[in-house]
Amino acid sequence: MKQRNVDVAVIGGGTAGLGAYRAAKAYTDSVVMIEGGPYGTTCARVGCMPSKLLIAAAESVHQIEKAPGFGIHPQGEILINGREVMDRVKRERDRFVGFVLEGVDEIAAEDKIQGYAKFIDDHTLQVDDHTTIQAKRIVIATGSRPAYPGVWNELGDRLIVNDDLFEWDDLPQSVAVFGPGVIGLELGQSLHRLGVDVKMFGLGGQVGPLTDPQVMAYARDTFASEFYLDADVKVERMERKGDVVEIDFINHDGVLETFTAEYVLAATGRRPNVDNIGLEHTSLALDARGVPTADQYTLQTSVPHIFIAGDASNQIPLLHEAADQARIAGDNAGRFPDIRAGLRRSAISAVFSDPQIAMVGETYQQISQRLGTCGCFAIGEVSFENQGRSRVMLRNKGMLHVYAEQGTGRFLGAEMMGPNAEHLAHLLAWAHQNQMTISQMLDMPFYHPVIEEGVRTALRDVNAKLNLGPEMIKHCLDCGPGC
Repeated sequence: MKQRNVDVAVIGGGTAGLGAYRAAKAYTDSVVMIEGGPYGTTCARVGCMPSKLLIAAAESVHQIEKAPGFGIHPQGEILINGREVMDRVKRERDRFVGFVLEGVDEIAAEDKIQGYAKFIDDHTLQVDDHTTIQAKRIVIATGSRPAYPGVWNELGDRLIVNDDLFEWDDLPQSVAVFGPGVIGLELGQSLHRLGVDVKMFGLGGQVGPLTDPQVMAYARDTFASEFYLDADVKVERMERKGDVVEIDFINHDGVLETFTAEYVLAATGRRPNVDNIGLEHTSLALDARGVPTADQYTLQTSVPHIFIAGDASNQIPLLHEAADQARIAGDNAGRFPDIRAGLRRSAISAVFSDPQIAMVGETYQQISQRLGTCGCFAIGEVSFENQGRSRVMLRNKGMLHVYAEQGTGRFLGAEMMGPNAEHLAHLLAWAHQNQMTISQMLDMPFYHPVIEEGVRTALRDVNAKLNLGPEMIKHCLDCGPGC
């Protein structure tokens, strides 16, 4: 057994692991990064980037299908070549992975240890059966993996997760998607638009990450108008029959229906990869899910010299959050014991469905729990159905809710579904991070005609409800026509 003594050991070589390694190296050369699987990050290999490639292909089909609404009529049948679609997805995916691998290759060989690490005690890690590492500080950056009911394993290779989908050589005829969350909505809608027969099922009525009941209901109705969606389905039977899966479920009419799918896509969430790293041999305090508890601003766990970052931290499983956490955790592991709070930015998230879904700052649920229903906050809203620029482009579906604090007028957060929501969310996130009031946001410039004018309408609506500004004018001159 090989023995290593280091200042900092980072468990994991994904987005958080790479970031933590580089941050710690700024303080000491004695840093190792341990990785058991392939390098390349979840985002590049099986997450953000390949999913957006599939979405882009689906959007190109959808634009052709929408053309008659503008009086433009493409001739002939739209031919979707599934092999060509998946070939481009995989080629471009591999290109993105290649950029990550170039960065990994720049890391000194002696700093990279291949294998799966487990804790022996608070300072000792064993990597497979070949190396024992004595580390003064440790960063847990082990990522996450898809989670689904164990009984589904009986479906064999007919059960897939998003990782598997991006290895397809061709598009299938039919897919049952379980979980109308971020992954399920993005992949399910894309497959539907690419000609795959898709049925999407959920439990409890949840759609996407939304918490505002009105916005969620709008999203549910919008998706259900395009493809089959039951966010609270009752499944009577799911059984593999040869190379297909038969699913008996109660449909919207209350009738038992059977759907035959080539694949079942499990998009029912992810779980942190901390259950097989020997935490039972440490003195770490764990939360209800078995994840080490950590300070939000320092990423320091209950054991002072152990830090956690990225999806493993069970905070916000998004790349930009993983990168921020990595810098904080790696920085503090490197400078230990001089622990410092790092910058935690305003929350921002997006679902690249069509229309897109986005959330900024505090959610409706968080605000309601914090301020109650005593009228301590107000909601401003706008519909994109008649919003000028959205209607011009035939992208006039969606609604935006903005939340503001009574008394101070401070902007608290927003939830939305609508065109270009990814861009609207950035504007609102910048305002939130700067702790702007609604009146300050309304002092910012708005061009005409742009979708962003919808944001101004929602801000004016909430401003009137805060009793801090004039009443809403149905047709204001500075908005121009159609707003």
